[in-house]
Amino acid sequence: MPMTLARVALLSCAIAVFPGSQVLAQSAPPAAPVTVAKPVVRDVIDSDEFIGRFQAVDEVSVRSRIGGYLQEVHFQDGTIVKQGDLLFVIDQRPYVNALNEATASLEVAKSTLTNADAQFARTQALAGTGSLSASNLDDRRRDLISAQANVRGAQAAVDRASLDMEYTRITAPLSGRIDRRLISVGNLVQADQTVLTTIVSLDPIDFYFDVDERRLLSYADEARKNGSALQQGGGGLDVTVMIADSRQKPFKGKLDFAENRVDNQTGTIRVRARFPNPDLILQPGLFGRIQVAGSNSYKAVLVPDEAIGADQDQRVVYVVGADGSVTPKSVRLGPKLYGYRVIRSGMTGDETIVVNGLMRIRPGVKVAPQLIQLPQEAANEEAPAQASVQGSDQ
Repeated sequence: MPMTLARVALLSCAIAVFPGSQVLAQSAPPAAPVTVAKPVVRDVIDSDEFIGRFQAVDEVSVRSRIGGYLQEVHFQDGTIVKQGDLLFVIDQRPYVNALNEATASLEVAKSTLTNADAQFARTQALAGTGSLSASNLDDRRRDLISAQANVRGAQAAVDRASLDMEYTRITAPLSGRIDRRLISVGNLVQADQTVLTTIVSLDPIDFYFDVDERRLLSYADEARKNGSALQQGGGGLDVTVMIADSRQKPFKGKLDFAENRVDNQTGTIRVRARFPNPDLILQPGLFGRIQVAGSNSYKAVLVPDEAIGADQDQRVVYVVGADGSVTPKSVRLGPKLYGYRVIRSGMTGDETIVVNGLMRIRPGVKVAPQLIQLPQEAANEEAPAQASVQGSDQ
């Protein structure tokens, strides 16, 4: 009997203790492990992104200065040619004959001039002794002047025939990539009319894009503050451009021209940048995305995209306190830079935020933070020279 009462007492104690332990365990769950870090704070420059197209600095439609039948073609379609390379030859036989005829006429004129010069010298000597009258001397002088003029005219005809002969060989007026031949051998070429082919220069190459009124006024304001080159047509301002091939690094160039008025239909102004192109990667007609500096250098707070959460229509980061408590903080986002997201407002840069493990955060639950240090540039990210604001602030 005493043993039975003891067992009942022990059982009653167990029933009284174990439910309380379960409630205690449910009210104090273990802290969730998360990774935390200080945001990156560094100097940045905002830039605006525009879409534009590359265009050759020089472009020439190759025509013949003389008429005739096309006799030879001396290039392969689509190849790179250098200035002075022979491209086409017009049938030279008519121009050879014209040159020979002009040369012969020049010889006759020179012979006549020699005779007229001798006659004038003889007459001048005789007139000095009174053997011939002054009128005879005037006649010889007139013949001499006429013979000299005939020589000059004949020489001009020879020069013109020589020039026409030279024009039968059509050479590249500039270095660049040549198009296909637009006329075949044997066809008649009309002087100054028939287009034989075209050539575009490749190095350097221009990039044209349009800037809207709002950004133009913003640039002008910045230019007035710091003497930026944009106030002077954009000359000399460093820019970068990206093409569709993501494997290519940004190409660096400089603004060198802006139109002198805003288009009253589109409300934009056309701007040009020039880029060196020694590898001939950039081609006329390619689209590109150019980034133009739109601000002075300033201190920016940068955080990983993984550290940014959403609370209805707001973007938030989670700040961890010294006791492990987590507090959401509303932020306004800016462009992505150096692999991070720029925080326009809402953070000072001194906070410790959750950068990994957002899914483990629960209201009222403390976390077990594991502190790491973020690098100045995120791994596997191309570090641009300027920030892009193509994505509007959120």
